Order: sequence, then C-alpha cells, then structure tokens
Amino acid sequence: MRHAFPMNLVLQTARRPGHTAREHLTEQLRAALLSGQVAARDPLPSTRALAAAMGVSRGTAVSVYEDLAGEGYVVSVPGSGTFVADDLPATGAQPAPVQPKRARRDHNASPPDRASEMINLSPGSPSTSFQTNRDWVAAWRNAVKREMPSLPPAPAGDEGLRSLIADHLRAARGVQCSAGDIVVTAGTSDGLGLLLHGLRAEGPAGARIATENPGYPTARKVITHLGATPVPIPVKDGGMDPDALAREPGPFAAVLLTPSHQYPLGGRLPVAARLAMLAWANDTGAIILEDDYDSEFRHGAPSLPAIASLDGGHQVALIGSYSKTLTPWLRCGYLVIPDPGLRARVLDVRKTLGQPVSGLIQTALAEFLRNGGLRRHLVRVGREYAHRRSLVIAATANLAPHIRLDAIEGGLHAALSWEDGKPAEHIVTLLAERGIQVAPLGTYYHPGTQPRRNGIVFGYGAPTDLQLRLALQEIATVLNTG
Repeated sequence: MRHAFPMNLVLQTARRPGHTAREHLTEQLRAALLSGQVAARDPLPSTRALAAAMGVSRGTAVSVYEDLAGEGYVVSVPGSGTFVADDLPATGAQPAPVQPKRARRDHNASPPDRASEMINLSPGSPSTSFQTNRDWVAAWRNAVKREMPSLPPAPAGDEGLRSLIADHLRAARGVQCSAGDIVVTAGTSDGLGLLLHGLRAEGPAGARIATENPGYPTARKVITHLGATPVPIPVKDGGMDPDALAREPGPFAAVLLTPSHQYPLGGRLPVAARLAMLAWANDTGAIILEDDYDSEFRHGAPSLPAIASLDGGHQVALIGSYSKTLTPWLRCGYLVIPDPGLRARVLDVRKTLGQPVSGLIQTALAEFLRNGGLRRHLVRVGREYAHRRSLVIAATANLAPHIRLDAIEGGLHAALSWEDGKPAEHIVTLLAERGIQVAPLGTYYHPGTQPRRNGIVFGYGAPTDLQLRLALQEIATVLNTG
C-alpha cells in the first residue's frame, strides 16, 4: 500500500536565473541527499507533497524523481514510493572516498564475483535508463499486439522504419535522403561489413581503407577480417588530416571517418577539411564511409553538417546506429547509401545473408520514432550526459596542466593523456585493482605506430552519478600519485 510520506526535506524554493523548475528541483534534491538530510533507504516525500512544497506541478516532481533514479540517487518502488539509494554517502556535501569494491551489501548473501564489483567505465556505453522509457514500453507493447506477417522482413528493412529514419536525418543532420536510400542494419559493425562487401563487385579482399590513427579498433578488425587492409592516417585538429591522406600513395577503395566526434581523441572535423575530403574522394573515386556516431550529443557546441549533407556526387555512405543513442541491446542501425550501384551490391549481400534485425524490433522502433519518443529521449539523456560531463570536468580540473582532458565537447567518453610519467597500462592496472575499468589510449592506435602521448579513455554515460563520482576520485588519486 502506498504511503503519502510528508515533506521532510529542507529545500530552497527560489530559483537561480536561467534554471527551469525541473533543473532547480533536481539540483536541490541532489544537494539534500548528499548533505545527509536523509539516510540510505529512507523514504522521500510523495510527489504531491514535494510539488506542493516547491510550488511546481506534480508532473515536474515525477520527472525529477525519474531523473534521480536514473542517476542512482533514489530507487522507485511501484506501489510503495521513492527511497534513498543504498549506496548513497551518508554525510558531507561531497561523497567521502570509498573503495567501490566494498559497496554495502547483505552479509548473509553470497559475496559477488569480481566483475560485479567493478565500476565499468568502458567507452561508448550509454545510460541504462532507456529500459524504463515510457515511450519505448508503449511502442513495444503496440508492436507485440500486431499480427505478425508470414514473410521475413525485407532485406533493406521495414519501409515504414526506413521512411522515419530518413525524416529524422533530414531534420537533425541535414542529409537529403529517402526511404529508398536506407538499409537497416544490426549496428555499426554490420553496416561497415556490408559496405566493405559492396565497395567493389569483386568484394573487399585486397581493398585498402584509409582509417584514422588513433581510431576505432573494432572497425579495423572488421576491415581486416573481411580481407581488406586498414591504412593508418594521422589525426589532426579534430579528425583525419586531409593533407596526410593526399600524400599517402593509393589506390584507396574508401576512407573511414568519425567527423562528428573523433574517436577517441574527440574534436570535430572542420568544414574546410570535410570539403577537402569530398574533393579527394571525387578525384580518386574512393567512397567516404562516414560513421556519424555521437552526433546527437553535443555539449555546448552545435553540430556541424554531416559530410553526407555536403555530398552532391554520391561519394558518401553514412553509417548510423542506435547502440549509443538508445541501447546496444537493440542491435539496430542503418546505412544511407545514395549511390545506386553501391546500394544494389549491398542489398545483394543482405539478401544472401538475410536481414538480422527482428521485424518486431523494427516495428517497435518505427512506432518509437513516429510518436516522438526518440526526440524526447535525446533531450532527456542529453541533460543527463551534460551533467555527468560537468562532473568529469570538475573532478579532473586539478590535474592540469600536466594531464590533458580531451573528447569532452560531445559524446559519452573522455580521454586523459600525459607526456611523462607512468605508462598508461600501469595506470589501467592500478585502477582495476581499485575497482575501476578504463581503456589505455594506446590500444586505439594502429599496430606498429607509436602513440604520441600516454593516456586512458573512459566512458561516463553508463555509470550512475554516484558511481562516476567514486570512480573519478580514484582516477584523480591514481594519476596524481602515478
């Protein structure tokens, strides 16, 4: 039975200029929870009591509790109320340094294994709050209720979904495309593999693909496994150096770029460099494979136009995925292929291998896009990621100037690098011993090439605020002493 817990928190009702009621209430509740006004497992005021005391709508109070639940501060129990999370620090405005691997637990229960004790900051993982998204739950229920066709999904994917993807890309990325240009994929690696197969009629074997150095290791593995050769091209000023690419002897079948948010160093490929890449592709006959990941999450800087939006000669194929914007468990993404010949070869491969994305997933995702769920989700998690980014900046500020913070202008990850000091692998090991999992920067460089700096790469999208605060404390401690 639900109990209407009274308003027992001391919160300021006056808002700072420029803050919405939701932002103000969220900020006040975070401060109250961390200051020790309540203890772990204590009940919080009902949404009605909170709304009345703060002079906001009940809907705002509900949304704030949902935000705090996603960040790990509170736990909502259907039918009972909202309660302070178990692992919330008890006193002090800032959480006290705590070994993450010694989290409070029931001593009568069997101890967790090592993996469950780790705070996983692997780069690229999104927030887990999508599983409670109301729009997605409604879209999934509607999809399940529909009568299932007797035939499998079309090789290119459900036409309704493809049309909605095209609508979103036209509005959000300025890419002029239609449903006929879209091919539904099972994510970035699947899409890249299809494009590699379709680059030439004889297949990818022996093809040379220019790739960023440092760059995405999984993409290099896909290229290598399909018999093509990844060729390292250095990164400069937020993306691949077009001058270095032009100096590299050809021929190239394609160039793979992450221009919206270079992975892993961050930065955006300037418009002049994007146009230079297009000119190079037109001159050489190569295809630009544009991985548009992280374009939805910009922190303080507007998105630059996708290279595909600047292309007038069908030299660009856009690779998109919902793994980071929604969840990798969907295993759903898309390709935008305006070139008819390349698209025909890609679809021929897809017909042979079959469409790997469940028709049920495609139907639910189409409904999610149609009812505005994607737009609302991006706004919601965008605020969440911007807040966690601010935690990263604050926690690492005292490491400068000896340690540099990069990749923070967008996306879900950050990089810390240094010229002198302990090797990155040593720092990664020390952090693992403290229960923090990060990646060494060196693993993003092509084998045989020398990293310019030592460094680590870590994600801040998936952990809760509390986990991230604890992890950042450990990272700062290890880097200061190492």
